Amino acid sequence: MPTVEFAVEDGIAQIRLNRPERLNAVATELVDDFLTALGAAARSDARVVVLSGNGRAFCAGHDLKEPTPPGDSRARLDRLQDVTRRLRALRQPVIAAVHGYAIGAGAEFALGCDLILAAEDAVFAFPEVSLGLSVTGAASRLLPLLVGPLKAKELLLLGERFDGRKAAELGMVNAAVPADRLQAEALTWAKRIAGHPPAAAAMAKRVLDTPIDVEPALELEVSHALITEHSAAVAASTEAFRSRS
Repeated sequence: MPTVEFAVEDGIAQIRLNRPERLNAVATELVDDFLTALGAAARSDARVVVLSGNGRAFCAGHDLKEPTPPGDSRARLDRLQDVTRRLRALRQPVIAAVHGYAIGAGAEFALGCDLILAAEDAVFAFPEVSLGLSVTGAASRLLPLLVGPLKAKELLLLGERFDGRKAAELGMVNAAVPADRLQAEALTWAKRIAGHPPAAAAMAKRVLDTPIDVEPALELEVSHALITEHSAAVAASTEAFRSRS
């Protein structure tokens, strides 16, 4: 079974993270399949993309129960950062429909999208600092743009969880809706965008993104991740997570 599903219907591309048994936590295979799906979206005739997660969560962050893959860590981290690059490079607007957990890398996947709808009871958090890790996905650039530098530092340094309602209050998501209405609302937004001339939508996305250069942030995040990945703090936090019953 693919860890990411892809389909196009009526001008709307649906990308669904598909590791429900692991709350769609990030593993190497999921990143590979996600990039494949984004490539398919780029080649498709879809006018808008909706990103969501199967099961009980959008994405619960990195799967700490998975062993760190052998080989070049920089290549693996750059590949993870390519998710954000490709989300932002798509000509089509991308809507994230976030339910359940959107933790760490999961929240960062959402930040890479153009619009974010969240279930009111969705659970967001940026726990990287508490685990001795570095943020990814250009969160170091995008989060302060959305919520302001002071609030971004609070979210990263405290690492506390907050729900979809709070995310909407902070301006981190466009709107929070009841969980049972999330998919319908995301499709309503998608259909409205799909009904617009695609060239105009693509240009609107591009012109609004033009002042936002995420590349330096992505590179600095990889440099920080290379420093932290094999630290004693990360080893301890990972072992504590894996030993949970």
